[in-house]
Amino acid sequence: MCYILSSLPISAYDEKEQQSKGGQEVRKKFTYFHPKKRKSQPHAAYNMFVPVVEQVKNSIVSIETQDKSRSKDMHDIFQFLFPEYDSSPPTRGFGSGFVIHPAGYILTSQHVIHKARQIYARLSNGAVKEAETVWEDQSHDIAVLRLKTRKTLPPLPLGSSSQARVGEWVISIGNPLGLDHSVTVGVISAKNRPVRISNKTYDDVIQTDAAINPGNSGGPLINMNGEAIGMNAFIIKSNQGLGFAIGIDSIKSRIRRFLP
Repeated sequence: MCYILSSLPISAYDEKEQQSKGGQEVRKKFTYFHPKKRKSQPHAAYNMFVPVVEQVKNSIVSIETQDKSRSKDMHDIFQFLFPEYDSSPPTRGFGSGFVIHPAGYILTSQHVIHKARQIYARLSNGAVKEAETVWEDQSHDIAVLRLKTRKTLPPLPLGSSSQARVGEWVISIGNPLGLDHSVTVGVISAKNRPVRISNKTYDDVIQTDAAINPGNSGGPLINMNGEAIGMNAFIIKSNQGLGFAIGIDSIKSRIRRFLP
């Protein structure tokens, strides 16, 4: 026998229990309640990623460069590690970055602005600002830019890569193939992977399966607290699901003296 509870009253009696108690029929009473209807809420209320993206999106910029020519050897290395650079003579490059100081200071990957003649950053509101290089470290693939703007910008809080744990959720936001403010999610797959490729040394690399597509380089890898725990650096072109970010702890000490 099957009962549809929603069609019954608030309380009811079950089937008769035939017991010998002075010839009287005994019924066992039970009570149940209709489930309360859930109030209609925006879909975002049930998605844990949406509030984080909303919190950080104004701190992330898309970077476009007008490039100078590169040597063939350097171009071949960049083509393997950073597929955002195609095999044709480079004219424009795309990358990502994020605000680290209200005065318009941006953190990005050095290979994004390598030998750039002009650098522009597009903000979340669509405004495009010219940028200049404050400092760059080619060996560690880090660069600090400053936007030419009078308005203060919201910096992205810097978390701790040493406290991040394998298996935790992370979000990557960047400018893949010029499609600015694209969001991907995944988990930390591994930590503390030192990598040396050509003349670049990555001391503290976070491996993630969050899609880091061409053009994401320089963008943040964000934890669920809305903090940057890494800077997206490179992918292995011939493999799927292998993205790498530089741990933010190894970046902090290098950039501190170049900020106001």
